[in-house]
Amino acid sequence: MTWKKFSGEIIHSDIHDEVKRAIERENGLGNKLKVCIGTDSQVKGAVIDYATVIVFLREKKGAFMFIHQERSNRKMSIKERMLTEVQKSIEIAYALCDLLDLYNVDLEVHADINTNPMFKSNQALHEAMGYILSMGFVFKAKPEAFASSACANKMVH
Repeated sequence: MTWKKFSGEIIHSDIHDEVKRAIERENGLGNKLKVCIGTDSQVKGAVIDYATVIVFLREKKGAFMFIHQERSNRKMSIKERMLTEVQKSIEIAYALCDLLDLYNVDLEVHADINTNPMFKSNQALHEAMGYILSMGFVFKAKPEAFASSACANKMVH
């Protein structure tokens, strides 16, 4: 799984090690962190582009993020695609949660799902929320889900 920085620089080490280094660096600078993980996707013809982001929020001092992008040729309904986004975010959250707990860093999983029933993505809201909460993670949906709806969104559009 290839990760990169927002600058486009490829991260050559394991993402777990890179996150650990980032936390230690930020702690050393006296910054309090929160991590938000989200995924967004974009259908382009027969292809679905996915972007998963790990956003590091520095309390009152901006943010930075790591990005993973991938492609799928699998045809799926919007509900399945929304739940696939959530699954990708949960996989990363699960891989990092022990490390984040160790350093006392709060974690949120953001779903690019609208809480308004007028939007198509809403049909996946209850399943996504149940999935994320049952894994023990803090859940955020639109409009609070900026990691997926703003950060990851920029990477697929």
